[in-house]
Amino acid sequence: MMLRRRAALALPAALLAAPMAASVAGPALAQADWPTRPVRIVVPFAAGGSTDVSTRLLAPRIQEILGQSVVIENRGGAGGTIGSDSVARAPKDGSVFLMGTISTHVLAVGLYGDRLPYDPERDFIAVAPTVMVPICITVHPGLGVTDLAGLIALLKANPGKYAYGTGGAGGSAHIGAVAFLNAIGAEATHVPYRGSAPMLTDMLAGQVNICFDTPALIAPHHAAGKLRCLAVATDARSPLMPDVPTAAQAGLPGYKAYSWFGLFAPAGTPDAIVTRMNAAVRQALLEPATATRLREQDLPPIAEGSPAQFAAFLKRELAEWVPVVRASGATAN
Repeated sequence: MMLRRRAALALPAALLAAPMAASVAGPALAQADWPTRPVRIVVPFAAGGSTDVSTRLLAPRIQEILGQSVVIENRGGAGGTIGSDSVARAPKDGSVFLMGTISTHVLAVGLYGDRLPYDPERDFIAVAPTVMVPICITVHPGLGVTDLAGLIALLKANPGKYAYGTGGAGGSAHIGAVAFLNAIGAEATHVPYRGSAPMLTDMLAGQVNICFDTPALIAPHHAAGKLRCLAVATDARSPLMPDVPTAAQAGLPGYKAYSWFGLFAPAGTPDAIVTRMNAAVRQALLEPATATRLREQDLPPIAEGSPAQFAAFLKRELAEWVPVVRASGATAN
């Protein structure tokens, strides 16, 4: 079932499909007047995570382009919803933006339902996509599986016998795993951890033999032979593990699993401000030095996409992933 729908989830393709001309409109005077004071970007997760790292790599260049200070504020908690809600309620004057993610703006809808304090579309303006982070499928060598086809055969022949770990219920890795199992028609038990670090510890010890997480976490252990990454679930191979095929190359075309990050503003923020911030983000991402630093952290940049295209992509993501979250049975604690 999931294989028939995956084509709509290709983030770069979806954002590159339409022309960029619409993103340069807006009153020149209003653009020139903004920003007149420091701009705050709220990262709704703790410092040190991939959302935080990517934002801090981008912020200095955005600051130079805008000619005004850009301050990053980490405001974590409740899966990113606390920081996100604070921006939804913030002034609509271009003084504050949110570095949202697939978790805060898509998966949270399925996890929290009516308890989610904001509406991702109604309460925010999509400004610019920034990064897409792939999810990879990894096994412990003790499982005796050497490629993706072998894992698929093992799971299909043993319904419910094997377990897989992720960094938490309802996260992009967990939902990507559910999509994988749906795609191959197999069953396995989910073992959710309180973060990727404890999950990795159990993987290395062989306490759990299958996991879904990012290449940045897995790559050192794959290189050392302690874990075996079977596939990266995006269109391109990871620069951290160039020997690992994509899911399509490994025999599962159409399957994708990833997270993405992007800048959002409170609904009601003037179009001219949104347009100028979009242009600043795109300029920063297109510059080789910034793009290289992001790729070195396995945070592939998305350097194109107008606000309208990003908003349309968000709508498609909600339609595709929220039903998967709800079907998974995952809920917010």
